[in-house]
Amino acid sequence: MNVLKKYLLITLTALSANQYLQAQTDTTYRSLDSIQVITGQYAPKSLARSLYKVRLISNEQIKMRGATDLLGVLNTELGIRFGTDYILGETDIQIMGMGGPNVKILLDGVPLVDRGETRQSLTQININEVEKIEIVEGPMSVVYGTDALAGVINIITKKSASGLKNKWSVGLGVLEETVPKEYQAFNGEGIHNQNIRIGYNHKTGISASGNYARNQFGGWTGTVADNSRTKEVKPKKQDLFGGEIGYRKNGLNIWYRLNYLYEDINSEGVPSISEPIIARQSYITDRYTHTTQADWNISKKWLLNASASYQNYRRRTKNTTYNTQTGEEYLNPNSTQDTSTFKTAFFRATAVYKWSEKVQIQPGIEIKSDNSSGQRIYVNDGITDYSFFLSGEIAPVSRLSIRPGLRFAKNSAYDAPPVIPSLNLKYDLTHNWNLRASYGRGFRAPALRELYFTFHDASHDIEGNPDLKAEYSNSYAISISQNKFFLGNISASADLSTFYSDFRNRISYAQDPGNPLWSTLINIDKYKTTGGTATASLAYSNLQGTVGMSYIGRYNSYAEAYSNTKKFAWSPEINSNIRYSINKIKANIALFYKYTGKQPGFQEQVENGVTKIIATEIQDFHLLDLTANKLLFKYITINAGVKNLLDVTRLTSTNTSGGAHSSSGPILKSYGRSFFLGFLFNWN
Repeated sequence: MNVLKKYLLITLTALSANQYLQAQTDTTYRSLDSIQVITGQYAPKSLARSLYKVRLISNEQIKMRGATDLLGVLNTELGIRFGTDYILGETDIQIMGMGGPNVKILLDGVPLVDRGETRQSLTQININEVEKIEIVEGPMSVVYGTDALAGVINIITKKSASGLKNKWSVGLGVLEETVPKEYQAFNGEGIHNQNIRIGYNHKTGISASGNYARNQFGGWTGTVADNSRTKEVKPKKQDLFGGEIGYRKNGLNIWYRLNYLYEDINSEGVPSISEPIIARQSYITDRYTHTTQADWNISKKWLLNASASYQNYRRRTKNTTYNTQTGEEYLNPNSTQDTSTFKTAFFRATAVYKWSEKVQIQPGIEIKSDNSSGQRIYVNDGITDYSFFLSGEIAPVSRLSIRPGLRFAKNSAYDAPPVIPSLNLKYDLTHNWNLRASYGRGFRAPALRELYFTFHDASHDIEGNPDLKAEYSNSYAISISQNKFFLGNISASADLSTFYSDFRNRISYAQDPGNPLWSTLINIDKYKTTGGTATASLAYSNLQGTVGMSYIGRYNSYAEAYSNTKKFAWSPEINSNIRYSINKIKANIALFYKYTGKQPGFQEQVENGVTKIIATEIQDFHLLDLTANKLLFKYITINAGVKNLLDVTRLTSTNTSGGAHSSSGPILKSYGRSFFLGFLFNWN
């Protein structure tokens, strides 16, 4: 037990015998003709036939990671980077060199609400309910509207399958993790996850399920080890409830789902030797998500699909004074108690008409209404966006597929681009070799916080800008892929791609022209990203693996004014996932690796009254996770492993300017090496 408290995390993952045998062949290594994807498609389609280049993270991969949230699944993916604000307890994402505001997060195709440019929703989803994750890089604004300039991450949840028999299912899981040597069993220090799911399918086609997960993170002391109350990485508690009811029969699939999240991130001050009173700050989130979706195969020629969602996202900042001796706590009258509420109503409907074997047409409408209120948000009328989009899939010859698309939008708060075009081409060079090319015009609407935010205290003076314009981009991509070929007894597939994106009116923070001491948001004229990726998958007997590399350049905004600086700052990445199956004992061993190269940048520096541009750099690092699972009994599986095996904690940085919740000097990347162990029970 002492060894467990110091070094192990207990993770419960259960598979039935049939599920275990199915998991032996991960979708990463199966023929691309057998892997179904849905993101951006008219109907589920094989990965090999998709006009879009879709990256799939399967349920088997998610289980092998032993993760408690999506960050633990995505952190070794090629081209994806995270930046964490350890004061607010939030993590943002980058794809293809573009930040979170340009990345659309979808839950079963429905966009999730976030407070602003940071994608908090990535850490507020029950990972135990995720069936798979589909990632499409590049602008998807014609299909999914605003924010999809860099691409979309579509999180697809588990669904109950109808059948001819009545059927119950029960899943129970427990997860424990050290942080890194700070651990108490099932509560307090460390990471603790418990989850339960109960489902029932009736032979009439009606199904229902309910789920609950509890995540508790005890924080990490870090450099303040002399005082156990103060944590460098803040403690966090989450309760996630979900329920679904659906009907699936005779070509009609309709279901309603409710998800609720309660999250509390706690930050405490440092008590003095003589005074037990400390300041305590809590960031409390309530998130309700109501979703109704339906698809109906009316005939061989017509398919209808509709989604409706209402989301209520409230973030409250609670400032209190706490007595460490008596346990008394009361609101601090000298600090602001702030509550911000964000409400979104969303409706989307599409129809697919099969004109002939060579022509399909998809018209669609989308309506999205955002409203917000709070002490730090100006009174506003919200934002309503109305869109109509039309695309077609044409196969003029047997090997060529073409999808042109147009989106028309009208917005109540800003001038949206009147027409957004896209064009995707796919040409089958041979049965296994595919060539894809695409052009897309993307746009991003200013978020409500960017338009109406106001915050002033002793260390902040920030004002939103209601006159912001929408960002827009022109993006081009081309890729060539080999679905499956053989090198002796080795089965392999490969992909090579390149992209270029040119942005205008990019939204960023700057000095307020009316008051140089304040910060505000403005439309910066230019920003660009470019680069390429190469990936390969190999399978030999019980050994499967993938390897990939990328080289991405991010635009230097000083290049226009200072001709002696480089136009792009380039950074490489390398990743590899390897799994070995030991069928004799029903076990798997997996290795997840990623190298993130140095991230160069530029900043202004004044010396002797002369302004010049200097190069900055964030240190490179390696992430390595080693995991294993084994089927113990028919319904029980045990997982164990080590995360961040190379013990990455801080990265050196030569940038001397800090943001609102950051400082110059070393950047905290992780709390270091941790160990996990656990069990999951799954009965059908």
